Amino acid sequence: MYTKIVVPMALDHGLSPVTLAVAEKLLSDDGQIIALHVYDLPESAAKAVLDKSMLEEGFARAHSLLHEKTAGYSNVSARIVRGHTYRSIVDEAAKEDADCIVMGSHRPGLSDYLLGSTSARVVRHAPCAVHVCRGT
Repeated sequence: MYTKIVVPMALDHGLSPVTLAVAEKLLSDDGQIIALHVYDLPESAAKAVLDKSMLEEGFARAHSLLHEKTAGYSNVSARIVRGHTYRSIVDEAAKEDADCIVMGSHRPGLSDYLLGSTSARVVRHAPCAVHVCRGT
């Protein structure tokens, strides 16, 4: 059983309920789950086109959706951070002294074989155990 589990949540697919359910099963009675969404900052070319209010509106929308997806879970605290996805997940797990990360992963495509998926990078760099739930 784990005492502190970080559950990275991509808000645009249906794996969140699965990963939260797995985390709940792995959690000790007095444990804590941190549902983490990383608001990936746009590349500099996109930043030139988007104004600051559009970026803030997107962040607020993501914050609201994260809280919707975690409503009803008594042992889950929701957190959103800005940054690069895999690096932010690893950094937050280390900062929180988490003993486990439970995350979803899609079936790999060609670009994943060439560049590596987020979950593969987290597995390689995480300071703790990582459970990967395969999506469709």
